[in-house]
Amino acid sequence: MICENQRKSKIESFFLISFLFFTTLLSIKTLKKIDIQDIRISGSELFSQNDLVNNSSLKFPTRLIFVNTNLIEKELKQNFSLKNVSVNRELFPFGLKVYINTRIPIAYGERILNEEKISGFIDKDGIFINTQNADKKNLNKLIIQVFGWKEKFKKILSEIFIALDKYELEIVKITFSSDGFLTVEEKDLKIIFLGSKPNLIKYQIQIINNLKNELKKNNFSKKIDNIDLTNPDKPKIKVFKP
Repeated sequence: MICENQRKSKIESFFLISFLFFTTLLSIKTLKKIDIQDIRISGSELFSQNDLVNNSSLKFPTRLIFVNTNLIEKELKQNFSLKNVSVNRELFPFGLKVYINTRIPIAYGERILNEEKISGFIDKDGIFINTQNADKKNLNKLIIQVFGWKEKFKKILSEIFIALDKYELEIVKITFSSDGFLTVEEKDLKIIFLGSKPNLIKYQIQIINNLKNELKKNNFSKKIDNIDLTNPDKPKIKVFKP
């Protein structure tokens, strides 16, 4: 009985010592300083360790435990127009693991910032992507151009892109004026004025689809100059005069 108790005591002591050793090791590791070479990036080859540092509040050397991962994620997502990003502290191997999920461009884009035109791309959510932050795959397949992009227009753009998957429309150009007046250009229906009422966009796109189907039956679309759908219940079609 005494031997059994001694054996149990030795086992408990072993686990206690192991636990204390492991806890001490973790504490030492988390207090250890990391540097830029301790950043490991996965998910995208667009960004380097220097890119991450220059576009976030990361300062090196710094102790691993003091890295605010939530803040770094928000900064990188905003500055790189990312779909998602995760930043995790890791002890084995030691450092920061950064997983990057980029956005997929589906249209060319142009925005005005400080009275300067900036070229880039737009994704399906209507988010603007600077040229240097865009995945270059399949860019040669893009046919849509977006002009006058602003943050407040992203929901409207998303609605239009969703409609393109739903209907047989071929919108090639989307333009926002400085005051938000929306004009689109459809391959067959030409220029279409939609106006400044974003709450109507779903209905207007539906009307565009109906008009295209109807006008194609009569081979009338070739005669169209422009269509005014600012009041979608009363479409106005202007035709070329011979």
